[in-house]
Amino acid sequence: MTAALKLEHISKSFPGVRALADVSFSLRPGEIRALVGENGAGKSTLMKILSGAYSADEGRIELFGEHVVDPTPASMIGRGVAVIYQELAQAPHLTVTENVLMGRLPMRAGLVDWPRAHRTTAEVITRLGFEVDPRARIGDLSVAKRQMVEIAKAIARNARIIVLDEPSAVLAQAEIDQLFLIIRQLAAEDGVAFAYISHRLREVFEISDTVTILRDGKVVHDGPSAAMTTDGLIRSMVGREVGDVFPTRHPRIGAEALAATGLTTRTMLKNAGITLRQGEIVGLFGLAGAGRTELLRAIYGADPVESGELRVKGRTVTTGSPRRGIALGLGLVPEDRKTEGLFLIQSVGFNIMSASLGRILRRGLLSSLLEKQIVRGLIDRLHIKTPNAATAAQNLSGGNQQKCVLARLVSAGCEILLADEPTRGVDVGAKREIYDLLVELAESRGLAILMASSELPEILGLCDRVYVLREGEVTAELDARRTTEEEVMHFAALH
Repeated sequence: MTAALKLEHISKSFPGVRALADVSFSLRPGEIRALVGENGAGKSTLMKILSGAYSADEGRIELFGEHVVDPTPASMIGRGVAVIYQELAQAPHLTVTENVLMGRLPMRAGLVDWPRAHRTTAEVITRLGFEVDPRARIGDLSVAKRQMVEIAKAIARNARIIVLDEPSAVLAQAEIDQLFLIIRQLAAEDGVAFAYISHRLREVFEISDTVTILRDGKVVHDGPSAAMTTDGLIRSMVGREVGDVFPTRHPRIGAEALAATGLTTRTMLKNAGITLRQGEIVGLFGLAGAGRTELLRAIYGADPVESGELRVKGRTVTTGSPRRGIALGLGLVPEDRKTEGLFLIQSVGFNIMSASLGRILRRGLLSSLLEKQIVRGLIDRLHIKTPNAATAAQNLSGGNQQKCVLARLVSAGCEILLADEPTRGVDVGAKREIYDLLVELAESRGLAILMASSELPEILGLCDRVYVLREGEVTAELDARRTTEEEVMHFAALH
């Protein structure tokens, strides 16, 4: 069988960085191949070369036996290659039909033939087995449905090779199951070849036939997924033994740091209540739309609260705004660090100090010496991997960007940490570093940490207690050490 894709001996360098070194990667028609590696391993660079966004310094590309010379994004789309990135490239103000048939809308008498266009889009959507109105605005759809629309666009363009970059990062389990059903269907029935990039190792074994592992720009493993173990996958990715996934806990629980009673908001929360003590890590778990993010934002003061009471260190308070929340010692790690947590084009040092400039004022002037000392101390202490403090935050890996967010909160004197999906989009090695950091902040500095996560093993492996939410209500408070995934899911899906 002729290979759908062959990338042979691909090398690519950027100033001061060897991104890929003699990498070979192939796909057969109908194959689902996982591509995994730590952030910075070269996955994105390899896929951008496949898409025509980057040109390789060395190497050869073949599509269905034909040598591709000087690929461009347009030429690779024309050859049947589609790349669906985590940040979806869509026009939110346009309809599903306009996005699916962009640049290819059928014409009649010089005008767009809308009935035919909607009919064509509906046929593709029906074929993929999900429901959405072709006339609906993309901006009004859930992330899951927007992702399905991207796959529909690829199929409408007769894509024979589809690259999915972290497709499940913001999906609930039911949506992931639907996505996997579509992938398997397209691979088995239409022979579409998939390259599936993910940090979620459980998904690698669930969806892929084969797996390619990159480390430091080189292929370190290539073979059947069934022949690989989770431990072996992690060892190959990071080049070392990671040890237990979660750090050993020695909690030292102190006095009450935070208590919320009867919190109700206009759109989501219904009489929600939680307590949090110094030195404690408490988890928030729920299915998509359960209200995890909304509870954190309401406590922080980012979203208005209609009724309820909030106590910080035993004193009844009103947050009302993030500024007030910060003054009370609260700090929020937002769900989307790139749009809400960082100034991406600014330096690492600027991001770390942006919430605590008052600490470095001397006679009304900023002390650059003191600023450098604080920044360097936090970079070292939180193990932020960066060439220097002047490096732009956008150039760091996801894990190190998240550490920058945490460093800013530590610098600002945060005592109650509200962390929303703190390990989303980071690789397995960086996850362990963030776990270690959260445990250190709780056990050594006495921070009270309230952590929302959609990954149940993370909640049970790291937290002391867990609150389960469903449709804005707290349905259970459980001992994380004694409960089970089944019990938590029972309360999360309680009818």
